[in-house]
Amino acid sequence: MSGHEQFGENLALYAIGALSGEESAALEKHLATCPSCRLELEQLRGDGALLALTTIGPKPPQRAKQRLLDAVAKGAAASASETIPTSRAPNAREMGHPISGRRSFWGWMGWAATAAVAVFAVSLWMDNSTLNSRVAVMNRQLAERNSQLEKARDIVTTLTATDSMRVTLVAAKTPPQPQGKAFYLRERGSLVFVANNLPAVPAQKAYELWLIPTQGAAIPAGVFKPDAHGSATVVNPPLPAGTEAKAFAITIENEAGATAPTMPIVMMGAGE
Repeated sequence: MSGHEQFGENLALYAIGALSGEESAALEKHLATCPSCRLELEQLRGDGALLALTTIGPKPPQRAKQRLLDAVAKGAAASASETIPTSRAPNAREMGHPISGRRSFWGWMGWAATAAVAVFAVSLWMDNSTLNSRVAVMNRQLAERNSQLEKARDIVTTLTATDSMRVTLVAAKTPPQPQGKAFYLRERGSLVFVANNLPAVPAQKAYELWLIPTQGAAIPAGVFKPDAHGSATVVNPPLPAGTEAKAFAITIENEAGATAPTMPIVMMGAGE
């Protein structure tokens, strides 16, 4: 047997870390001077690395796994077939390389290594299945969150869209509440007041509108009575120009009006 063939049998065991002792040292010495064996060793290690990729990437080529298993099995078979025959004396090569005991041991190790690789592959496959299950769960959770986010966006759009219709609903049997809105232009002293849903006032009484300035006493801003529907308006009552208004108020006064508000104030509102 040539030197290359002798050591080539142990390359697969060496590649998976199952070779030690004198044979490991002898193989390492041979590798230092044999480029062909070094290349074969790198190929076997590469096949092992491709096999490990099953946990993190695509399935490696089947030929890579088969090459590694065939190489380990070849080493075991060669070991078993090289037992020295008992019918003749050992030749010089056999005397120089006693293998009957160690080859039997390494033959067993070769099969053990093959089984270890198979178990390792199954373990990696199980880990890959677990990882795929976790990814599937995370994808479902992400889809649910995206659905919730889309619903939230729809709600915000409905609330904030400029063309969204806004409707206020009240109890059907509750009387409409009195409302009043004042439009005041300070520089001109111009005022337009519109009211609705006002209850009727007692006889010889009227509502009086007041401008509450930021400083000083309340200023009369017109006397009015609501119509049969509770609506009323006050348009440009006499007011001093340039008066800054803090609020407007309504009281019930005599029909002729008053120079100061009579309590209580029935309606009041500040600037929006």
